[in-house]
Amino acid sequence: MLLNCDLGESYGSWTMGLDAEVMPYIDQANIACGFHAGDPVTMQRTLALAAQHGVSVGAHPAYPDLVGFGRRSMNLSGDEIIASLQYQVAAMEGMALSQGLEPTYVKPHGALYNDMMAKPAVRSAVMLALASYHRPLALMLQATPAAADHRAEAKALGINLLFEAFADRCYDDDGSLLSRREPGAVHNRERMLAQVSQLQSEGTVTTVSGKLLALQADTLCVHGDNLEGVQAIQAIRALVDGN
Repeated sequence: MLLNCDLGESYGSWTMGLDAEVMPYIDQANIACGFHAGDPVTMQRTLALAAQHGVSVGAHPAYPDLVGFGRRSMNLSGDEIIASLQYQVAAMEGMALSQGLEPTYVKPHGALYNDMMAKPAVRSAVMLALASYHRPLALMLQATPAAADHRAEAKALGINLLFEAFADRCYDDDGSLLSRREPGAVHNRERMLAQVSQLQSEGTVTTVSGKLLALQADTLCVHGDNLEGVQAIQAIRALVDGN
């Protein structure tokens, strides 16, 4: 599996995450596009950091929700979702190309990601945004038991998918992430490393009720706003590499 992290989420004088500490250990940087976090200078610096370490970059668009860090669902129409995603991706792509980087994928953030996984209409709009973009970009979404259906939806539109699992989040029995409002939704270091090891060796995670859930993931996410996860990134890298 590859290792990805949500980065570039600082805003103005407000700092989020430890981007410089994380970047040497990851394969893919999901870079905020300004709607939930990030600003032009932060994006520029994060892209430069990715270029320095040879890390692939992808756009990390969100609902227009700076105050809520993109974690509040919004009732956008399909056309609004398509336009807002293409706007954010184009801004990030332009800045990346200026530094000799070419984004290869899009990973929605927060509530938009959760809505994409739970609501077919939102997922359709997200896929249509990529299908009608001026060049191909893969869509990163959650590996769940419905992966075959999602792959068929994407294939019909000519989109490639990257399925991801999560190092630092607890899974519900249906394969979704346990709500952050629930106790134990975000793993501590011990549980995080145990989940990564289990994914790497067995291709499964243990859900909140103790069920084993099989997942086929291309990439593993550590959230950049999870301080404990960021601090464990070196150990996670070693597990992913089988060391």
